[in-house]
Amino acid sequence: MKKVVLSLFVVFTLFACGKTQMADKGPYLAQVGDVKITEADLESEMQNLPDYAQSMFEGKEGKKRFLDEVIKKEILYQEALKKGLDKSPEFKQKLEEFKKLTLISDLLEKEIMSKSSVSEQDMKDYYEKNKADFVATSQIKASHILVKTKEDAQKILERLNNGEKFEALAKEASIDRVSGKNGGELGYFSRGEMVPEFEKAAAMLNVGEVSKPVKTQFGYHIIKVTDKKTGPVVEFERVKDIIAQKLSGERQKEAFDSYIEGLKKDYKIEVNEKAVASLADEKKDEAESQPSAQQAEESGEAPKQETKEESK
Repeated sequence: MKKVVLSLFVVFTLFACGKTQMADKGPYLAQVGDVKITEADLESEMQNLPDYAQSMFEGKEGKKRFLDEVIKKEILYQEALKKGLDKSPEFKQKLEEFKKLTLISDLLEKEIMSKSSVSEQDMKDYYEKNKADFVATSQIKASHILVKTKEDAQKILERLNNGEKFEALAKEASIDRVSGKNGGELGYFSRGEMVPEFEKAAAMLNVGEVSKPVKTQFGYHIIKVTDKKTGPVVEFERVKDIIAQKLSGERQKEAFDSYIEGLKKDYKIEVNEKAVASLADEKKDEAESQPSAQQAEESGEAPKQETKEESK
């Protein structure tokens, strides 16, 4: 049974990696119909496999087993041709879509990717100009107001925006009674001490800022960061890859936007606004006919996750 599963896995993997053109080099190892499979073909097919799959066919015996898989692939391919599957409308549509995606990929590689490279000096310049962004935060001090629903959280946020005091609202409305009686204060916490959603939201706030409603397993939080303890600036070598990704992404977007705008001048583009508006209305009607997740939960149509309320 394991051999059958392995064989199917390899055949599907070979097809997923694309069909390799059989090379006419050296003596053939096997022949299926009129197609000869050479050692060069075998090596080429092997390179198409991911590294973990290649390790299953190491050594002479491994190559023999892999040759058997390549033979199976060729048998299946020839059988598909015999049945005329390459003539079906579905296949032609998939082939056209593959052609379109491959050509677009090649075009973007030539026109965008190759022009968006980031040098070591580019990364160092960005690092020096933005060192404040690479200061490690060791601890965050925060307060929160915890309520049961998003609507309750929005009402709390509105009252805060209208000038009411955070501490007073925490004492009045927070269902976390432990922190609530202290004006919502949670004290300092380090990474990993809070649930991920809460920690991520707090990390994005500056000192004195208040968050929008943040959902966790306990309910909805309004978070206020009151202090941050920072450590030293993270060394360049530890963040250079992050900087490279950021700069490369920005350059790719700028190059892409500029390239597209230039191409638009060479093509006649017409948008049927009436049809688009009608499509939007259909989507809106469909959305309005479906209850939201919150409405479903409140009406009992969706299962609720029972959790034990804990204070942070």
